[in-house]
Amino acid sequence: MGEKEGGEAGLVVSFGEMLIDFVPDVAGVSLAESRAFLKAPGGAPANVAVAVARLGGRSAFVGKFGDDEFGHMLVDILEKNGVDVDGVLFDPHARTALAFVTLKRNGEREFMFYRNPSADMLLTESELNLSLIKRAKIFHYGSISLISEPCRSAHLAAMRAAKEAGALLSYDPNARLPLWPSEEAARAGIKSIWTEADFIKISDEEVAFLTQDDPQSEEVVMSLWSDGLKLLVVTDGEKGCRYFTKDFKGQVPGYRVNTVDTTGAGDAFLGALLISIANDTSLFQDEGKLREALKVANACGAICTTRKGAIPAIPTMPAATELVAKGK
Repeated sequence: MGEKEGGEAGLVVSFGEMLIDFVPDVAGVSLAESRAFLKAPGGAPANVAVAVARLGGRSAFVGKFGDDEFGHMLVDILEKNGVDVDGVLFDPHARTALAFVTLKRNGEREFMFYRNPSADMLLTESELNLSLIKRAKIFHYGSISLISEPCRSAHLAAMRAAKEAGALLSYDPNARLPLWPSEEAARAGIKSIWTEADFIKISDEEVAFLTQDDPQSEEVVMSLWSDGLKLLVVTDGEKGCRYFTKDFKGQVPGYRVNTVDTTGAGDAFLGALLISIANDTSLFQDEGKLREALKVANACGAICTTRKGAIPAIPTMPAATELVAKGK
């Protein structure tokens, strides 16, 4: 246990965007071809917040919504799922963000965003609920909140406040290229806060994007290592995940399931892992404990792909531990 660790036992505070995904009611069609769309709550940091709560952890969300029907619907979803919304604000002048998502035949996705500018981008430093942020055991965020001001400054201030209060910083870059001005800007923006994090979770595709190299190569992955990191986890889809710490590294296989939609799988994985870390930070040094936590996280990610949507598909802990037990 580090002497600087602060925060309330087990509290995970997630920061960033929550939006509505409009998903075609049939897979494998373009947005233009689609006749009808289903409304699905989305936004990676919010998905993580719900995953933490649904899996039995303590969860809070910090972010801004439009004072519109969609914004209130989303905050209602957070509350119904047991997420603390003391860090949530409504903007009377801006809309809640929307994204139209194409589900390709293989379950992968393409995005078209409506954020010009949306309420989540307009969160200012003075609007942050710092007392909530400072109570975090883990402060979790992505990179979308870094794209434009004033949200970028609010994001950096929230990270500083959490770190000074002794929280662990958790980062999932969640690269969404259409939202950045260019690929170069995305790489630079994502890397701009890289060395601040205690823990980073990244997908194999994001490793390829950031390094412009082979994500299966350990040397390539290790080019993303920074000295402040306690844990780097690379998710490899159905193959499972790889983990790297100062002292050990390895791979934990995934679970074979009938995949319908990959949306939110990484967020379910992450929610499970953050609960484990928030409850016992010794797993950064204890490979056996870390591997057990990653098995459960893999199971949560796998189960999440068996249903459409992110939040509806996030499992409960008993379902995940049952899959882990079956997989032995």
